[in-house]
Amino acid sequence: MALLCRSARFLLKHSQLLPSALTATRRCTSGVEFQYILVDKKGENKNVGFIQLNRPKALNALCDGLMLEVGKALDAFENDGEVGAIVITGSEKAFAAGADIKEMQNRTFQECYGGNFLAHWNRVSTVKKPVIAALGGGCEFAMMCDIIYAGEKAQFGQPEILLGTIPGAGGTQRLTRAVGKSLAMEMVLTGNRISAHEAKQSGLVSKVFPVDQLVSEAIKCGEKIASNSKLVSAMAKEAVGAAFELTLAEGNRLEKRLFHATFATEDRKEGMTAFVEKRKAAFQDK
Repeated sequence: MALLCRSARFLLKHSQLLPSALTATRRCTSGVEFQYILVDKKGENKNVGFIQLNRPKALNALCDGLMLEVGKALDAFENDGEVGAIVITGSEKAFAAGADIKEMQNRTFQECYGGNFLAHWNRVSTVKKPVIAALGGGCEFAMMCDIIYAGEKAQFGQPEILLGTIPGAGGTQRLTRAVGKSLAMEMVLTGNRISAHEAKQSGLVSKVFPVDQLVSEAIKCGEKIASNSKLVSAMAKEAVGAAFELTLAEGNRLEKRLFHATFATEDRKEGMTAFVEKRKAAFQDK
């Protein structure tokens, strides 16, 4: 349920301005029309998929419609051979206000359990291509991404306890793995928020930038990732992601198998040959 807030005023008070997407549109590369998001391809080589949440009046509250559209955009970028990384960001007022409380306020247990409520949100975490969150706030949605860049005034929290519920989209699990039991327990049980710099110190985010540089820096990171072998990047992402679910021994075995698998690729051969020949590798993603 990401960053749940008691009122729109609360979010307006504590959010920060994010730069607008430069030329994002409502149509993705597959031609699908969107209502709640803007999509584009960024970078000098147009190899970075770009998704901007665009529900500003609701501070990007994550309604079912928005999350379904994010999933469709991710599917399109997943199948786009030119795209090597994906950046997700918010609108000018907030990355995401969290789950839409008005939408879920009157849901029953039967509806939630029977319909496996929030299950489709997990699409963000199952994309094979690296996903970078560039945000000015939010938590659960951001933690589904692979890399988190935060604006210097961003704040992170899990205030669901203040609404009489608990995180339901990975907040208790991903947050604990990212920052440790003590801090996660404090945040979940009190609803307290932490600053961007505290989030970096705790390992929740990797870098903090001035807000006017945030999206451009995320795109730069995406370009660097996309310049490598997309095939091998997917292997690397799988190996790192497995560290959260496997024992050390099991994770090492998986890493070794994936490492061995790279020797069946043309890109591994090209990368090592280019290194020996002191030239830039020309990866073919095969």
